[in-house]
Amino acid sequence: MGRPIVNGARGAAFAARGPTFRIAKPERLGECPRRAARGDPTSTKGPAMTRHSPFPPVSWPVRANRLAVLGLGVAIICAGTGIAAAQDASGVLAKVNGVEIRQSDITLAEEELGGNLPQMDEATKRANLIDYVIDMKLIAKMAEDKKTGDSEDFKRRLAFARDRLLMDREMTALGKASITDEAMRKVYDEAAKQIASDVEVRASHILVDKEDEAKQIIADLKKGGNFAELAKTKSKDPGATNGGDLGFFTKDQMVPEFSAAAFKLEPGQISDPVKTDFGWHVIKLEEKRNRKAPDFEAVKGQIETFVMRRAQAEFVAKLREGAKIERLDKKPEDKKPEDKAPPAKK
Repeated sequence: MGRPIVNGARGAAFAARGPTFRIAKPERLGECPRRAARGDPTSTKGPAMTRHSPFPPVSWPVRANRLAVLGLGVAIICAGTGIAAAQDASGVLAKVNGVEIRQSDITLAEEELGGNLPQMDEATKRANLIDYVIDMKLIAKMAEDKKTGDSEDFKRRLAFARDRLLMDREMTALGKASITDEAMRKVYDEAAKQIASDVEVRASHILVDKEDEAKQIIADLKKGGNFAELAKTKSKDPGATNGGDLGFFTKDQMVPEFSAAAFKLEPGQISDPVKTDFGWHVIKLEEKRNRKAPDFEAVKGQIETFVMRRAQAEFVAKLREGAKIERLDKKPEDKKPEDKAPPAKK
C-alpha cells in the first residue's frame, strides 16, 4: 500500500505542530507526577503509549467459513505504486469459470486485508488469499448476472471508490516527491535549535499520603538520611524501587504543581512538601541541562512523515483556495469566514 494521505484540515494541523522528536518510552506503572492518563485526573498511570487501530480485530476464517471475510473487501482499492501490474508476468495462479486469477490479484487482496490478517505461515496465508479471490470472483459474477451493478447506489459507490483511488495515487506521488534530504535536514535543523533552547531536569521524589509524613522525611534528610533509601522504604510510588529517580523531563511532562517546584530547585536541593492530586511529594533535583536533540537518524522516520504530510496539506489548501466551494448544509450564521463568499467589489 502507498502511504496514507491526510485531508487538508488534519494535515495542516499536523504540519503546524511540527515533529516532536520525542522518542517514546514506556512509562513506569504508577509514576505519579507525570501527567495523568486522559479522562482520569487522579490516575497514577502514565499516558498510554499504545497506538490504537480504528478497526476491530478480525479473525481470518478457515476454509469452511471463509465467505464471511468477503464483507471486508467488496471493493479492492489500492493506493500502491503499480507493483500489481508488474507482477502479472508471474503467470496465472487459478481460473474461475475461465476467468484468470493472477499474482497481481493476490497482491491487491493482501494489501486490502493486510491489517486484518492474523499471524500465519506464508503458505497458509497465500492459500487463504487465493481462496478469498476465488470466492470474490464467483460472487461478483453472480451479482453481475443479477444486474446489481446497474443500481444507482452501486454506481455512486463505484464513483466514490474511483475518486478515492485517484486521490490516493495523487497524494502518494506528491508525498514521495516532497521527501528530499534537503527538506528533511531543514526541518531537523529548525527543530534542533528550538529543542536546544528548552531546559530539562532530572529529579527524584518520595510520595506519601500526608503532609506530616513529607515533613518528617525532610527532617530525616537534614539529619543525613539517604534520599534513595528513604524513597525505597517510604514512598508509595511503585517506581520508587530505583530510589525515586524520575529521569529527565521538561515542564510540560509533569503536573504543574510538581514542575513548578522542581524547576525552582538547583542540583542537590530538596523541596518543601509539594501537594498534587497524587499526594505529597518531597523532590530532590539531581541535574539541570539544556535539552539535546536526538541524532538525525533516530528521528528520520518522524521527519519524513512530517515533510510528506506538510506537502500534502499545503497542496490541498492550495486546491481549496482556487476552487469555488459551496457548503449548502450550513446556515449563513453557521458559516466560518472562509466559507463565506468575499464581498462584491464596488
